[in-house]
Amino acid sequence: MNRFRASKFRHALARSQRKEAWIGDIRAGSTVSYGNQIKASCRLIAFNADSAGVLGVVPLDCQDGGKRAVSQLRCHSDTVTDFDFSPFDQLLLATGSADKTVKVWCLSENGQDLPACAGVILGPEGCQVDMLQFHSTADGVLASGAGRTVKIWDVAQQQSLTELESHGDQLQSLAWKQDGALLGTSCKDKKLRIFDPRAKPAASQSVQGHENNKDSRLIWMDASDYLLSVGFNQMREREVKLWDTRRFSGSLLSCALDSSPGYAVYLVAARGGFEFFRVVDTGVIRTSLRNAAHGMLLLTFLTMVLEWSLVQTDST
Repeated sequence: MNRFRASKFRHALARSQRKEAWIGDIRAGSTVSYGNQIKASCRLIAFNADSAGVLGVVPLDCQDGGKRAVSQLRCHSDTVTDFDFSPFDQLLLATGSADKTVKVWCLSENGQDLPACAGVILGPEGCQVDMLQFHSTADGVLASGAGRTVKIWDVAQQQSLTELESHGDQLQSLAWKQDGALLGTSCKDKKLRIFDPRAKPAASQSVQGHENNKDSRLIWMDASDYLLSVGFNQMREREVKLWDTRRFSGSLLSCALDSSPGYAVYLVAARGGFEFFRVVDTGVIRTSLRNAAHGMLLLTFLTMVLEWSLVQTDST
Protein backbone atom coordinates (compact mmCIF):
# COMPACT_ATOMS: atom_id res chain seq x y z
CA MET A 1 0.00 0.00 0.00
CA ASN A 2 1.34 3.40 -0.95
CA ARG A 3 1.89 5.43 2.21
CA PHE A 4 1.91 8.75 0.29
CA ARG A 5 -1.47 10.03 -0.88
CA ALA A 6 -1.57 11.95 -4.16
CA SER A 7 -2.37 15.63 -3.68
CA LYS A 8 -5.70 16.90 -4.97
CA PHE A 9 -4.26 20.37 -5.43
CA ARG A 10 -1.01 19.85 -7.35
CA HIS A 11 -2.58 20.88 -10.66
CA ALA A 12 -4.69 23.72 -9.25
CA LEU A 13 -4.32 26.97 -11.19
CA ALA A 14 -5.76 30.44 -10.64
CA ARG A 15 -7.80 31.98 -13.46
CA SER A 16 -7.97 35.71 -14.07
CA GLN A 17 -11.35 37.32 -14.64
CA ARG A 18 -12.27 38.39 -18.14
CA LYS A 19 -11.37 42.00 -18.89
CA GLU A 20 -15.05 42.92 -19.07
CA ALA A 21 -15.25 42.18 -15.34
CA TRP A 22 -12.26 44.35 -14.43
CA ILE A 23 -12.67 47.66 -12.63
CA GLY A 24 -10.01 49.88 -14.17
CA ASP A 25 -8.98 53.55 -14.31
CA ILE A 26 -8.92 53.76 -10.52
CA ARG A 27 -6.30 56.00 -8.91
CA ALA A 28 -5.61 54.38 -5.55
CA GLY A 29 -3.52 56.06 -2.90
CA SER A 30 -0.08 54.88 -1.76
CA THR A 31 -0.65 55.40 1.96
CA VAL A 32 1.38 53.04 4.15
CA SER A 33 -0.58 51.82 7.16
CA TYR A 34 -1.49 48.65 9.02
CA GLY A 35 -4.80 48.51 7.14
CA ASN A 36 -5.45 46.45 4.01
CA GLN A 37 -6.12 49.51 1.76
CA ILE A 38 -9.17 47.91 0.13
CA LYS A 39 -12.39 46.33 1.45
CA ALA A 40 -15.60 45.11 -0.16
CA SER A 41 -19.12 44.22 0.87
CA CYS A 42 -21.65 42.42 -1.33
CA ARG A 43 -22.55 45.77 -2.90
CA LEU A 44 -19.64 48.21 -2.66
CA ILE A 45 -15.86 48.39 -2.87
CA ALA A 46 -13.96 50.99 -0.84
CA PHE A 47 -10.27 51.84 -1.27
CA ASN A 48 -7.79 54.49 -0.18
CA ALA A 49 -7.79 57.36 -2.66
CA ASP A 50 -4.82 59.58 -3.52
CA SER A 51 -6.01 62.38 -1.20
CA ALA A 52 -5.58 62.34 2.56
CA GLY A 53 -8.79 61.55 4.43
CA VAL A 54 -10.62 60.39 1.28
CA LEU A 55 -11.91 56.95 0.28
CA GLY A 56 -12.96 55.93 -3.21
CA VAL A 57 -16.26 54.03 -3.37
CA VAL A 58 -17.32 51.89 -6.35
CA PRO A 59 -20.50 49.79 -6.76
CA LEU A 60 -19.95 46.12 -7.52
CA ASP A 61 -22.85 45.99 -9.94
CA CYS A 62 -22.47 47.92 -13.17
CA GLN A 63 -25.62 49.78 -14.25
CA ASP A 64 -26.79 49.34 -17.87
CA GLY A 65 -23.48 47.78 -18.88
CA GLY A 66 -21.67 51.11 -18.58
CA LYS A 67 -18.51 52.05 -16.71
CA ARG A 68 -18.58 52.10 -12.94
CA ALA A 69 -18.50 55.59 -11.43
CA VAL A 70 -16.01 56.21 -8.62
CA SER A 71 -17.34 58.42 -5.81
CA GLN A 72 -15.26 60.07 -3.12
CA LEU A 73 -16.11 59.84 0.58
CA ARG A 74 -14.42 62.71 2.42
CA CYS A 75 -14.41 61.10 5.80
CA HIS A 76 -11.48 62.40 7.90
CA SER A 77 -9.23 65.41 8.33
CA ASP A 78 -6.13 63.19 8.10
CA THR A 79 -5.06 59.91 6.48
CA VAL A 80 -7.54 57.03 6.55
CA THR A 81 -5.55 54.17 8.08
CA ASP A 82 -8.14 51.37 7.95
CA PHE A 83 -11.82 50.70 7.26
CA ASP A 84 -14.29 47.81 7.33
CA PHE A 85 -17.81 46.97 6.16
CA SER A 86 -20.29 45.49 8.64
CA PRO A 87 -21.17 41.83 7.93
CA PHE A 88 -24.78 42.63 8.99
CA ASP A 89 -25.30 45.75 6.86
CA GLN A 90 -23.55 45.82 3.49
CA LEU A 91 -23.80 49.63 3.35
CA LEU A 92 -22.38 50.33 6.83
CA LEU A 93 -18.72 51.35 6.73
CA ALA A 94 -16.42 52.08 9.69
CA THR A 95 -13.29 54.19 9.11
CA GLY A 96 -10.28 54.89 11.30
CA SER A 97 -7.78 57.68 10.85
CA ALA A 98 -4.60 59.41 11.89
CA ASP A 99 -6.93 62.14 13.25
CA LYS A 100 -7.49 59.71 16.20
CA THR A 101 -11.19 59.07 15.55
CA VAL A 102 -13.37 56.19 14.37
CA LYS A 103 -16.38 57.09 12.21
CA VAL A 104 -19.30 54.98 11.01
CA TRP A 105 -21.00 55.82 7.70
CA CYS A 106 -24.24 54.67 6.09
CA LEU A 107 -23.61 54.62 2.33
CA SER A 108 -26.09 54.56 -0.53
CA GLU A 109 -26.72 51.36 -2.45
CA ASN A 110 -25.42 52.71 -5.76
CA GLY A 111 -22.29 54.20 -4.19
CA GLN A 112 -23.37 57.72 -5.19
CA ASP A 113 -24.78 60.60 -3.06
CA LEU A 114 -22.38 59.83 -0.22
CA PRO A 115 -23.07 61.42 3.17
CA ALA A 116 -21.26 64.57 4.23
CA CYS A 117 -21.33 63.66 7.93
CA ALA A 118 -20.75 60.40 9.79
CA GLY A 119 -23.65 58.77 11.59
CA VAL A 120 -21.45 57.86 14.59
CA ILE A 121 -18.11 59.22 15.83
CA LEU A 122 -16.09 57.21 18.39
CA GLY A 123 -13.12 58.66 20.22
CA PRO A 124 -10.88 60.57 19.99
CA GLU A 125 -8.18 58.10 21.02
CA GLY A 126 -4.82 58.99 22.49
CA CYS A 127 -3.06 58.31 19.18
CA GLN A 128 -3.97 57.49 15.60
CA VAL A 129 -6.35 54.58 14.98
CA ASP A 130 -4.39 51.91 13.12
CA MET A 131 -6.89 49.10 12.45
CA LEU A 132 -10.58 48.20 12.58
CA GLN A 133 -12.69 45.08 12.28
CA PHE A 134 -16.39 44.44 12.87
CA HIS A 135 -17.37 41.44 14.99
CA SER A 136 -18.39 38.53 12.78
CA THR A 137 -21.45 37.36 14.78
CA ALA A 138 -22.54 40.28 16.99
CA ASP A 139 -24.20 43.17 15.15
CA GLY A 140 -22.78 46.61 15.95
CA VAL A 141 -19.66 45.39 17.79
CA LEU A 142 -16.39 46.84 16.49
CA ALA A 143 -12.74 46.27 17.48
CA SER A 144 -10.23 49.09 17.00
CA GLY A 145 -6.49 49.17 17.54
CA ALA A 146 -4.60 52.37 18.38
CA GLY A 147 -0.97 52.34 19.45
CA ARG A 148 -0.66 49.49 21.95
CA THR A 149 -4.35 49.32 22.84
CA VAL A 150 -7.35 47.37 21.52
CA LYS A 151 -10.88 48.57 22.32
CA ILE A 152 -14.18 46.79 21.72
CA TRP A 153 -16.99 49.24 20.89
CA ASP A 154 -20.77 49.11 20.98
CA VAL A 155 -21.47 51.26 17.92
CA ALA A 156 -25.18 51.80 18.68
CA GLN A 157 -24.47 53.00 22.24
CA GLN A 158 -21.34 54.87 21.11
CA GLN A 159 -19.32 53.56 24.03
CA SER A 160 -16.43 51.22 24.76
CA LEU A 161 -17.42 47.77 26.03
CA THR A 162 -13.91 46.78 27.12
CA GLU A 163 -10.27 47.72 26.68
CA LEU A 164 -7.83 44.83 26.33
CA GLU A 165 -4.55 44.64 28.19
CA SER A 166 -1.87 46.88 26.69
CA HIS A 167 0.56 45.26 24.27
CA GLY A 168 4.34 45.42 24.60
CA ASP A 169 4.77 47.59 21.49
CA GLN A 170 2.90 48.95 18.46
CA LEU A 171 -0.03 46.82 17.29
CA GLN A 172 0.31 45.55 13.71
CA SER A 173 -2.94 43.63 13.15
CA LEU A 174 -6.07 42.28 14.79
CA ALA A 175 -8.55 39.65 13.59
CA TRP A 176 -11.78 38.18 14.93
CA LYS A 177 -12.28 34.44 14.67
CA GLN A 178 -15.26 33.75 12.40
CA ASP A 179 -17.44 32.51 15.27
CA GLY A 180 -16.58 35.68 17.21
CA ALA A 181 -15.32 33.86 20.29
CA LEU A 182 -11.68 34.95 20.09
CA LEU A 183 -9.62 37.90 18.88
CA GLY A 184 -6.05 37.50 17.65
CA THR A 185 -3.41 40.24 17.46
CA SER A 186 0.13 40.64 16.18
CA CYS A 187 2.52 43.22 17.56
CA LYS A 188 5.89 44.85 16.94
CA ASP A 189 7.22 43.01 20.03
CA LYS A 190 7.12 39.90 17.73
CA LYS A 191 4.38 38.20 19.76
CA LEU A 192 1.06 36.78 18.61
CA ARG A 193 -1.71 36.98 21.21
CA ILE A 194 -5.14 35.39 21.58
CA PHE A 195 -7.84 37.16 23.63
CA ASP A 196 -11.27 36.11 24.86
CA PRO A 197 -12.71 39.61 25.41
CA ARG A 198 -15.82 38.26 27.16
CA ALA A 199 -13.75 36.48 29.81
CA LYS A 200 -10.93 38.89 30.69
CA PRO A 201 -8.93 41.77 29.20
CA ALA A 202 -5.61 39.88 29.45
CA ALA A 203 -4.39 37.60 26.68
CA SER A 204 -5.33 33.96 27.23
CA GLN A 205 -2.40 32.78 25.04
CA SER A 206 0.71 34.29 23.51
CA VAL A 207 3.64 32.99 21.49
CA GLN A 208 6.74 34.32 19.76
CA GLY A 209 5.72 34.89 16.14
CA HIS A 210 8.11 36.07 13.40
CA GLU A 211 11.76 36.86 14.11
CA ASN A 212 11.69 40.30 12.46
CA ASN A 213 9.44 43.06 13.80
CA LYS A 214 9.03 44.91 10.47
CA ASP A 215 5.38 44.01 9.90
CA SER A 216 3.07 41.08 10.57
CA ARG A 217 -0.57 40.15 9.92
CA LEU A 218 -2.92 37.51 11.33
CA ILE A 219 -5.68 35.67 9.45
CA TRP A 220 -8.07 33.11 10.91
CA MET A 221 -8.68 30.12 8.67
CA ASP A 222 -12.48 30.17 8.51
CA ALA A 223 -14.08 29.12 11.84
CA SER A 224 -11.33 26.61 12.67
CA ASP A 225 -8.69 26.82 15.39
CA TYR A 226 -5.98 27.52 12.82
CA LEU A 227 -4.27 30.84 12.19
CA LEU A 228 -2.07 32.06 9.37
CA SER A 229 0.49 34.74 10.14
CA VAL A 230 2.42 36.75 7.56
CA GLY A 231 5.64 38.51 8.50
CA PHE A 232 9.43 38.58 8.06
CA ASN A 233 12.13 36.23 9.29
CA GLN A 234 15.59 37.11 10.61
CA MET A 235 16.96 37.23 7.05
CA ARG A 236 14.26 39.83 6.17
CA GLU A 237 12.47 37.36 3.92
CA ARG A 238 8.69 37.42 3.85
CA GLU A 239 7.26 34.27 5.36
CA VAL A 240 3.95 32.58 6.15
CA LYS A 241 3.32 30.42 9.21
CA LEU A 242 0.45 28.15 10.20
CA TRP A 243 -0.58 27.94 13.87
CA ASP A 244 -2.95 25.74 15.87
CA THR A 245 -4.39 27.76 18.77
CA ARG A 246 -5.00 24.53 20.70
CA ARG A 247 -1.22 23.92 20.66
CA PHE A 248 0.08 27.46 20.51
CA SER A 249 3.68 26.82 21.59
CA GLY A 250 5.06 26.89 18.03
CA SER A 251 4.06 27.01 14.39
CA LEU A 252 2.95 23.85 12.60
CA LEU A 253 4.29 24.86 9.18
CA SER A 254 6.47 27.68 7.89
CA CYS A 255 7.46 28.88 4.41
CA ALA A 256 9.87 31.67 3.41
CA LEU A 257 8.63 33.43 0.25
CA ASP A 258 10.97 36.15 -1.01
CA SER A 259 13.08 39.10 0.09
CA SER A 260 10.85 41.92 -1.16
CA PRO A 261 11.01 44.97 1.16
CA GLY A 262 7.26 45.62 0.89
CA TYR A 263 4.83 43.97 3.29
CA ALA A 264 2.31 41.52 1.87
CA VAL A 265 -1.30 41.04 2.93
CA TYR A 266 -2.84 37.66 2.24
CA LEU A 267 -6.59 37.97 1.88
CA VAL A 268 -8.45 34.73 2.61
CA ALA A 269 -11.89 33.77 1.30
CA ALA A 270 -13.35 30.47 2.47
CA ARG A 271 -15.52 28.63 -0.03
CA GLY A 272 -16.73 25.09 0.56
CA GLY A 273 -13.94 24.20 2.96
CA PHE A 274 -11.14 25.52 0.74
CA GLU A 275 -9.02 28.61 1.37
CA PHE A 276 -8.32 30.98 -1.53
CA PHE A 277 -5.50 33.49 -1.15
CA ARG A 278 -4.69 36.78 -2.79
CA VAL A 279 -1.46 38.72 -2.43
CA VAL A 280 -1.58 42.48 -1.85
CA ASP A 281 1.84 44.12 -2.11
CA THR A 282 2.66 47.57 -0.76
CA GLY A 283 0.80 50.13 -2.85
CA VAL A 284 -0.31 47.59 -5.47
CA ILE A 285 -3.30 45.26 -5.55
CA ARG A 286 -2.31 42.20 -7.53
CA THR A 287 -4.70 39.76 -9.13
CA SER A 288 -2.00 37.12 -9.48
CA LEU A 289 1.04 35.97 -7.54
CA ARG A 290 4.04 38.31 -7.60
CA ASN A 291 6.27 36.11 -9.73
CA ALA A 292 6.73 32.48 -10.69
CA ALA A 293 9.15 31.61 -7.89
CA HIS A 294 6.98 33.33 -5.29
CA GLY A 295 3.91 31.60 -6.71
CA MET A 296 5.49 28.13 -6.59
CA LEU A 297 6.62 28.64 -2.99
CA LEU A 298 3.21 29.84 -1.88
CA LEU A 299 1.41 27.08 -3.79
CA THR A 300 3.72 24.48 -2.21
CA PHE A 301 3.04 25.88 1.26
CA LEU A 302 -0.73 25.99 0.73
CA THR A 303 -0.69 22.43 -0.59
CA MET A 304 1.12 21.40 2.59
CA VAL A 305 -1.51 23.22 4.68
CA LEU A 306 -4.42 21.60 2.83
CA GLU A 307 -2.90 18.11 2.88
CA TRP A 308 -2.06 18.49 6.56
CA SER A 309 -5.65 19.59 7.26
CA LEU A 310 -7.00 16.55 5.41
CA VAL A 311 -4.79 14.24 7.48
CA GLN A 312 -6.02 15.89 10.68
CA THR A 313 -9.64 15.52 9.54
CA ASP A 314 -9.14 11.85 8.69
CA SER A 315 -7.51 11.16 12.04
CA THR A 316 -10.51 12.56 13.91
